[in-house]
Amino acid sequence: MRISVVIPAFNEQGLLGRTLQSVGEAAAAFEGRGWEVEVVVCDNNSTDATARIAQAAGARVVFEPVNQIARARNRGAAAATGDWLVFVDADSYPTRGLFDEVAVHICSGRCVAGGSTLRMERPGRIGRWLLIAWNLISRLARWPAGAFLFVERDAFRAVGGFNQALYVAEEIEFIRRVKRLARPQGRRVVILHRHPLLTSDRKLRLYGPMEHLRFWWRAVKSPRRTLTSREACPVWYDGRR
Repeated sequence: MRISVVIPAFNEQGLLGRTLQSVGEAAAAFEGRGWEVEVVVCDNNSTDATARIAQAAGARVVFEPVNQIARARNRGAAAATGDWLVFVDADSYPTRGLFDEVAVHICSGRCVAGGSTLRMERPGRIGRWLLIAWNLISRLARWPAGAFLFVERDAFRAVGGFNQALYVAEEIEFIRRVKRLARPQGRRVVILHRHPLLTSDRKLRLYGPMEHLRFWWRAVKSPRRTLTSREACPVWYDGRR
């Protein structure tokens, strides 16, 4: 068994080192089973030291010139050689416990893909309520957060990867296609919750409530126009770090 951890990264010199350290420590859950692990970082047209930090940590670095999360994940996946792909955002920190749960579900043979509930170090009052709401939705709908998603490589390729027409919510559209593929096979998507993924709170720190509300108002009014436009998704694409 070979596992590929794919990390899309745009100007992540401030957080990528910690992510790579966390991934390296968590990977012991796979290596202890005798599985091989590779780490692929997709440098999504960064202008800082992202690529150098990844290379120094021993990751394989590939380049995607178009600044878009779906393209970065697809480019990393195209370079990956694993039987399973584990996508981790560059500001998120998986644990050995989380990867051990992933391994258990891989070994079961009944799982085709999955994700994890989330937690933040300093979510604040608003962040805590948002996490509660998202984690509930995630578990009920079996929608993985983009910060952490794992999928069998053959299933990823069969559905064509992430939809590059989308700049936001591409992971939800992706998992809906995976579910349709898996249903006739009697396989399922799981959302793990015993070891929630620790992820950065920077979107809450760097963007005010009105900025978030404006985005979601546009997304509700005109979902296709909003989700398919980089300019309409500044919280993800304006480069604030």
